Amino acid sequence: MFIEKDLFARHVGIELIEMAEGSAKAKLKIQKHHLNGVGLTQGGVVFTLADLVFAAASNAYGPVAVAINASISFVKASTEGAVLTAEAKEVSRNRKLATYTILVTDDKQDTVAVFQGMVYIKPPKK
Repeated sequence: MFIEKDLFARHVGIELIEMAEGSAKAKLKIQKHHLNGVGLTQGGVVFTLADLVFAAASNAYGPVAVAINASISFVKASTEGAVLTAEAKEVSRNRKLATYTILVTDDKQDTVAVFQGMVYIKPPKK
């Protein structure tokens, strides 16, 4: 399965819930080791959660898709005990490029971050 190949996402504790062509969903319960120096969820943890569903949604079609651009806006902090959910939705796709928006929410359904990404779809090996 996809998540089993992503050793870093597994190490962080991310659980992939859904994966389909152009969409994916994952969750992560924030623990003490996910916190930064001021006691909030470290930004890289939130980015990793969003990046995992970005990769899952874009690679569900079969051909390898690799990120060529990604950005994230952090709009609400989270802390230990929160359960974050990331959901990827495909915005556009052609034979070479695809774009995605990923919404990261907490257990109150408040938006924690908005991630935007673009992948390059590698041509099949001949």
